[in-house]
Amino acid sequence: MKQHIFLYAVLSLFTVITATGCDERPDSPMPDNAIRVETAEVTAITSNNAISGGRIINAQTIKEFGICWAETDNPTVSDNHNVGAGDTSSFACYATGLSANTTYFVRAYATTSAGTVYGQSRQFTTLVDSDDDTPPAGGDDEQNPLASTIYLWPEGNMAKITNYTGSQGSYQDPPSFRPYMNYFPVAEGMTVKGAVLVCAGGAFQFRSDQMEGTPVAQWFARHGYQAFVVNYRVRPYTMEEGSLDLARAIRFVRRHAADYGINPNDIASVGFSAGGILCGDEALNFDELVNGTALTSDYRPDALDEISANVCTIGMIYAFYGRLSVASTDVGKFKAAKIPPTFFAYGTRDPFYRQFRACADAVREAGVEIEQHEYEGMPHGFGYTHEEWMISFDRWMTEIMSND
Repeated sequence: MKQHIFLYAVLSLFTVITATGCDERPDSPMPDNAIRVETAEVTAITSNNAISGGRIINAQTIKEFGICWAETDNPTVSDNHNVGAGDTSSFACYATGLSANTTYFVRAYATTSAGTVYGQSRQFTTLVDSDDDTPPAGGDDEQNPLASTIYLWPEGNMAKITNYTGSQGSYQDPPSFRPYMNYFPVAEGMTVKGAVLVCAGGAFQFRSDQMEGTPVAQWFARHGYQAFVVNYRVRPYTMEEGSLDLARAIRFVRRHAADYGINPNDIASVGFSAGGILCGDEALNFDELVNGTALTSDYRPDALDEISANVCTIGMIYAFYGRLSVASTDVGKFKAAKIPPTFFAYGTRDPFYRQFRACADAVREAGVEIEQHEYEGMPHGFGYTHEEWMISFDRWMTEIMSND
């Protein structure tokens, strides 16, 4: 089995700060077995969302843990809060529904039968709001593969189990949203290496295009890849519905391989955070010839469903196989699903970095070729700003595709 592992010096995930319950005096010594909470730094900040998290020491009696936030210092669970999932020794949560260009404070918390313990308060400011760049719905179902916007489902025949017809409310997309991808072509006269489909993250609540979508696709297009940003369904839709969107995108690119000047086997996917989890879910559950009937009997298969949705490799950028906030280490499932060679890249200041490691170890144990990069001091959400991973992934894809 071939494997490439690039390990960089690991920094401590969090600054060690002891936090106490609200009923304890600050100058009282803490017993060695007392619960302690540490708040992770805030990363992946957008105009209306951000990521924090933490870790809990001596967490045997925890009933609930997560983060809370407010526009005033030292927020509590009585303010806005999100419940964490997975490993209490390293967890992350999204702070959602934020206002643009506004200062907030966030703390990690852990609730026990005796009360709630908080970590240190961290301050951050959301970005200025940006315009919605979603294209209008509609268009010809027999689409031009070289168009800049390509819809993934025919009108009236999109596989779904979510009935979203009411008010848009806090959702990113309106009920009329139709999944699509944006095409970024290789410049004329440049050698085409293959195709890569990009899935931005956002906790399945939004798609972080400005950091993890368009700039990434543009970079890969400049380096010889026909690049596509997949605008998959997010909340209120399920991850599985979004995975089918990605599968449709892969099938469309493979069907038009000759138009794109690529080998139909040379199609990769790369995803960030939830976008990477989506790429993994597609490879585990919706690849090959699995179509919309896997979710609903109302779906009518079409000619595109007769084309494989396999990819030759997946880029997991601060992401893992599994579900939101919880990595899978199921070696047996990885073997049975025959997942493709996988590239992992993440920072040591990411609240999930222990889970990234555990998932990568399990994928390796399943006999899958991997490449693993740990970047010293990098947080969650670095996106296109850390070019080193893109250079490495370009080399990795070139090697994979040259062997097809």
